[in-house]
Amino acid sequence: MIAPDLQAAGPVLKQLQNSLQGVLYLDRGWGALVDELRKKASEYGVHFLTKNKVNCIEHENGIVQHVLCEDGTKVIARNIIVTTSPAIAYQLVPHAEATALHTWKEQAIEVTAACLDVALRRLPKPKQQFVYGIDQTVFLSNQSRAAYLSEDGAHVISVIKYQGIETNSEKDLQELEQTLDLVQPGWQDELVVKQYLPKVTVCHDFMHMKRQENPGPAVPEISGLYVAGEWASHGELLVDASTASAKRAVQHILSHEEMERALNYEYRNIV
Repeated sequence: MIAPDLQAAGPVLKQLQNSLQGVLYLDRGWGALVDELRKKASEYGVHFLTKNKVNCIEHENGIVQHVLCEDGTKVIARNIIVTTSPAIAYQLVPHAEATALHTWKEQAIEVTAACLDVALRRLPKPKQQFVYGIDQTVFLSNQSRAAYLSEDGAHVISVIKYQGIETNSEKDLQELEQTLDLVQPGWQDELVVKQYLPKVTVCHDFMHMKRQENPGPAVPEISGLYVAGEWASHGELLVDASTASAKRAVQHILSHEEMERALNYEYRNIV
């Protein structure tokens, strides 16, 4: 569990209920999902602008105007969904201190983790493939038992330790390797390759007891500006929060445009 001393109970219980219905694993990992989404979006006419840094999101008289890129490119848009962290969203919007973006940035509590991934030729203990720490914030899973993750049939095991404010990369690695020693003794003899990431962001914010308000979907002070991401949670966790917040933003945009069309229709009939 992420930040157990601050986590609101409701979202955790809901996530537990969802997980009891089964968990999906992705063949070839998250990259395969991203590639497929990009392909589908292209088929529907979506244009991707890559390798160009966004400098700011301009707005005027409370209405979003355009995205300004580092090379001077302006992307005019009536609606913009920002999917960065709350801190970066705050930086991109001029005068954000006078908007809800300030509150969302200040209340955000980032959760990080140390991650160790190993590929093993075989498992010394084939029946021991999943561990969820109770007295320690450690999680181990052999996701290749359910998904296609290697070309040669190697077992890909991920060991994760959720971190607090103070971190120690060497100590964290030692704890993760000790967990592997306990669950898969002799794993070093079967090692193909390993990767250690000492500090990665699990989420930029979550439903915690210190939160003042739920972010988004709309930035109320700037019409046409929206936020989405795992931190823009209204009770969901992680990837569920990302997809739910994106859906909320799109629904808000469609509802707003439908309302505008209805008002214009009424106006034309009156005139």
